[in-house]
Amino acid sequence: METIHTAEAVRITWDSDPVKGGAVVVGRDRIGAVGKLDDVREAFPKARVRRWPGTLGPARVHEGPLPDAPSPRERVHAVLKLGATAVLEEYVDSAELRSAAERNDVVVLSRARNTAIVLTGRADLAVYDEAGECVATVCAGRLVHRRR
Repeated sequence: METIHTAEAVRITWDSDPVKGGAVVVGRDRIGAVGKLDDVREAFPKARVRRWPGTLGPARVHEGPLPDAPSPRERVHAVLKLGATAVLEEYVDSAELRSAAERNDVVVLSRARNTAIVLTGRADLAVYDEAGECVATVCAGRLVHRRR
């Protein structure tokens, strides 16, 4: 079943102009549609709708060392809480950390890259409030972080 994620504004890339009333449809781990909320609700009438405060856009690449935490799983989760669903290989410096990233569907990249919301692309999304704090992270279609 699909989920429609919508926010006050949606950005296809973080450099693009925000779209008011935009929405992203997620089915399994892929982007199923991007458009105006009314249009995607009409196309996906049975989809669950999640409304977020702030701006929704593509999840980011964490480009530095992973935050300190007691375990590799918690270090990966700390990255997800920042709105990132990918990390750089140079900072995944142990088998345990790589395994934790893989178990959580966090992508390990050899180099940084720009991110974008792409039709049929992997559903990696992040929502940020006006202060720049991550409100929610969707990694491979799963809601993995939600700030209350």
